[in-house]
Amino acid sequence: MKYFIIAGEASGDIHGAQLIRSLREQDTDAQIHFLGGDLMAAQAGTQPIIHYRDMAFMGFIEVAKHLGSILGFMKRAKQEIDSFAPDAVILIDYPSFNLKIARYAHSHGIPTYYFISPKVWAWKEYRVRDIKRYVRRVFSILPFEVDFYRKHNYDVCYVGNPTVKEIDEATADFSPKNEFCAAHGLDSNAPIIAIVPGSRQKEIRDNLPTMLSAARQITGFQIVIAGAPGIDPELYRDVAGESSDSPIVQGHTFQLVHHATAALVTSGTATLETALLGTPQVACYRMNGSKLLYRLYSLFIKGKYVTLPNLITDSPLIPELLLHHCTPHNILHHLRQITAPSPQLTAMQHGYARLRHILGTQDCAATTAAEIIKELKQADQNNKHQITA
Repeated sequence: MKYFIIAGEASGDIHGAQLIRSLREQDTDAQIHFLGGDLMAAQAGTQPIIHYRDMAFMGFIEVAKHLGSILGFMKRAKQEIDSFAPDAVILIDYPSFNLKIARYAHSHGIPTYYFISPKVWAWKEYRVRDIKRYVRRVFSILPFEVDFYRKHNYDVCYVGNPTVKEIDEATADFSPKNEFCAAHGLDSNAPIIAIVPGSRQKEIRDNLPTMLSAARQITGFQIVIAGAPGIDPELYRDVAGESSDSPIVQGHTFQLVHHATAALVTSGTATLETALLGTPQVACYRMNGSKLLYRLYSLFIKGKYVTLPNLITDSPLIPELLLHHCTPHNILHHLRQITAPSPQLTAMQHGYARLRHILGTQDCAATTAAEIIKELKQADQNNKHQITA
């Protein structure tokens, strides 16, 4: 069968690669075309139609500035669907783009599936309407999404969380700290504070200076920046400033965070990854830091929390510093509490164990692949029966 998969960012590339591997294991004749990144390319054996780094625009202003490019990508994706004629379209998050593709695929009679739902429970809840209308099934990777969608009379299936398996597989191959430090020019005797400023250029520009300003005030630690795949290291050096001596470890974020005493992490999937790696963290998300923007976000964002560890456990497991609350002073306050023994550190470690228990150990990529293949085969069989009847 033929599968068309779209992932529009680095985290989607990771999850998409796992799904492609499972699809090919269970469907040896699988043909896969995709929008994504290098990890998906390695599993598919072909290059992406469009690389996610060319699509990673965020925020109204940035999207407006690049609207022509975005519309061009949309046109290219639709043309590829027409020429490839897939048996299924599989979407990975990235809702502004992917829901338009879902509508297009649906109008052409192509079954569409969502693997990793948009965060409609946080904001833009109206998107549920389009999901119900254009998406045949949603395979949920967050336990609380099942109840959320049920309230909208739409049944979704929790298939486990891909990050659990990805982290467990990654940690099995980690080298000892002294070897890791030697390989990346770090001091193996000095504890590490990892800075994880996101996978998009705007996130990095908005968050990295504030993160570094706070971390540098903790003495006795080496501050190491996690370089995201597809991001030129020169961007980090430019944003950090000429006076910065913080090394950049490119493409080894999991291992860097694993060996770190603590991490400052831009809010997103990376907070869940950090939690599953067991590293104490402070979640940061600055953007322009304005109070007005914070009030506007508060009107649209639903729920008590925004980070995945807190949402999944329904508790303030990690500190969330958003917009104007994300200042060097506030970051430093929480960072001091997790770089030395404290009640806050103990509570976070216990919370991490509870988080793992809630997520379980189910292989979500394998389960999702099996469900899609089973459904497509059943539909094909039903069509054959109708033709012969």
